[in-house]
Amino acid sequence: MTYAFEAEGLVKRYGRTTALAGIDLRARRGTVLGVLGPNGAGKTTAIQILATLLTPDAGRATVGGLDVVRDAARVRRLIGLTGQYATVDEDLTGAENLVLLGRLLDLPRAAARARATELLTQVGLTDAGGLRVSAYSGGMRRRLDLAAGLIGRPEIVFLDEPTTGLDPGKREDLWSTIRSLADEGATVLLTTQYLEEADALADKITVIDHGRVIAHDTPAGLKQLVGGRTVVVRPTDPDRLGAAARVVERVTGRPVEHRHGGALTTPVDTARAFTDIVGALGSAGIDVAELALRLPSLDEAFRGLTGVPGPASLTAAARTTTRTTTRTATTRESA
Repeated sequence: MTYAFEAEGLVKRYGRTTALAGIDLRARRGTVLGVLGPNGAGKTTAIQILATLLTPDAGRATVGGLDVVRDAARVRRLIGLTGQYATVDEDLTGAENLVLLGRLLDLPRAAARARATELLTQVGLTDAGGLRVSAYSGGMRRRLDLAAGLIGRPEIVFLDEPTTGLDPGKREDLWSTIRSLADEGATVLLTTQYLEEADALADKITVIDHGRVIAHDTPAGLKQLVGGRTVVVRPTDPDRLGAAARVVERVTGRPVEHRHGGALTTPVDTARAFTDIVGALGSAGIDVAELALRLPSLDEAFRGLTGVPGPASLTAAARTTTRTTTRTATTRESA
């Protein structure tokens, strides 16, 4: 299988500090790969190698089938990069920044202006395109920076925490832009500190900790990895809360937790337990206003895998499970 980009065994050291300790990354064309990890895990270093800004000390990486070291100049023609900090010129207007970049990419002047107008609309900066960037807010600069990375219609886009500093509404707007990139056939590598962002956008997620890949799967697969399925029951009649609790305890053999608002929660091992609870509540004549089987959130999965907050480490058992899941997910992806 040909991947849009692929890295194998990447190693990068800075003196005695190992930023990357042999990581593998890959994504199919037209998909979004989310890369998560604690601060200092090596996410930005990996992007900088794929974008030809750093040379690995060991391992290899290809982008669009081209080696990032031997064919660096050709790789740069295929990619767009938005880093953690805005890199636009404050003395120019938003439109002038984009036109300048378009001209540097050999676009004719009229085509560069048309592309600038298109991108300003796409990132919600139409009304601000004529303003100097020095007057932009931090969030506006982030959106302009994303537009700058897309000026050449790149096949592969590297986004290093692109929504940092954006309010929730503008973050949603940028999510829509990222989704449209993949829908149009581009491949996106996205690092983010917002776990709901990776959950909403990524087809696959790779989790890095201490410069190593500790998990790779779909968002749903990562949630299942840490377990923790929970049934939530909220009786329609608050007076039946005790009766509902006894039914759930009888079916699961586990105590229930009473939450504020008249809801009961209990962990379950299988989805079958949920079906049994539904049947038992029906037989007992207990109507429910809420009844759900919930997987852990991606936030809970991330904390379970990395140990964040706290020391970024895994228990021996968790590491073994993670290695197995990573190999299995990689095998499925290669099949």
